[in-house]
Amino acid sequence: MLPRFVRPTLSAAQGAKRLSTSARHDTKVAVMGASGGIGQPLSLLLKQSPLVSELSLYDVVNTPGVAADLSHINSAAKVKAYTGPEQLKDSLKGVQVVVIPAGVPRKPGMTRDDLFNTNASIVRDLAQAVAEVSPKALVAIISNPVNSTVPIASEVFNKAGVYDPKRIFGVTTLDIVRANTFIAEAKGYDPATTNVPVIGGHSGITIIPLLSQAKPSASFPEDKVKALTGRIQEAGTEVVKAKAGTGSATLSMAFAGARFAISLIRALNGESNVVECSYVRSDVTDAKYFSTPLLLGKNGVEKNLGYGTLNSYEQVLLKAAIPELKKNIQKGEDFINKK
Repeated sequence: MLPRFVRPTLSAAQGAKRLSTSARHDTKVAVMGASGGIGQPLSLLLKQSPLVSELSLYDVVNTPGVAADLSHINSAAKVKAYTGPEQLKDSLKGVQVVVIPAGVPRKPGMTRDDLFNTNASIVRDLAQAVAEVSPKALVAIISNPVNSTVPIASEVFNKAGVYDPKRIFGVTTLDIVRANTFIAEAKGYDPATTNVPVIGGHSGITIIPLLSQAKPSASFPEDKVKALTGRIQEAGTEVVKAKAGTGSATLSMAFAGARFAISLIRALNGESNVVECSYVRSDVTDAKYFSTPLLLGKNGVEKNLGYGTLNSYEQVLLKAAIPELKKNIQKGEDFINKK
């Protein structure tokens, strides 16, 4: 079954119709890294959404083939391919939402930090092009390590004089998707209607699932809480090991990335009460960037909803996460400012 937020069925169409005709507008979405392991399934999911009018696909190789393949699908979104640095700026003209999954995947034994130098350069270059061509676009960054790549993009926009912290997002949605799935499995709930906020960052101990705030309510013994928390924090490694050297989480990440992109579009279209957790510039904690539930609006972050009341175990997790987050953030900022 396709995810509810992108299914081209009556329910999806009816959801789109709930937006007034005057509030809706054509939404052009750019996928940067569209030929990759995340980019292809992400583009497929976005192609199915009735809220997307045009898909602009960019990568350094193979984009025409991906675009041709997707263009045969009988949904309304037009698909255009752009390949190589010389076509980068053209791919960003007129876009409202930019999704960036570009980068190298994590392999067995690698941490997200090991990916840093390669992916940091990729995000820097893409962010420079977005800042120049479509500075008002909402930018959703998937490229790891998100804890550092979001500060990198922010510094690039700041140096270009077009920085708006409400428009740059780190996609942590996969952590929420995993938390929803694992808690639903443990309780026998429907994962599609289970909601577990996940705050902090997007790697290891910076991932803080708030099981105490799960809806429907989900209480567990202390040892089970620790086990579920650990599994959510290390779920990416679980996939890397299972794929045995052939890749990392691509399909689930594409699902999560599409969910977040569609939420941005819904907010752009004027839909109210669109809430997603995301890693953004924040004053909620001592860390300059932090993921919390956000109310999304036409200009990006409409309101940071904070993290609510934490229980004692979650407070310990938060205390452990902040120093690591600060280190990751500093590394991203230094990458730009020391060049």
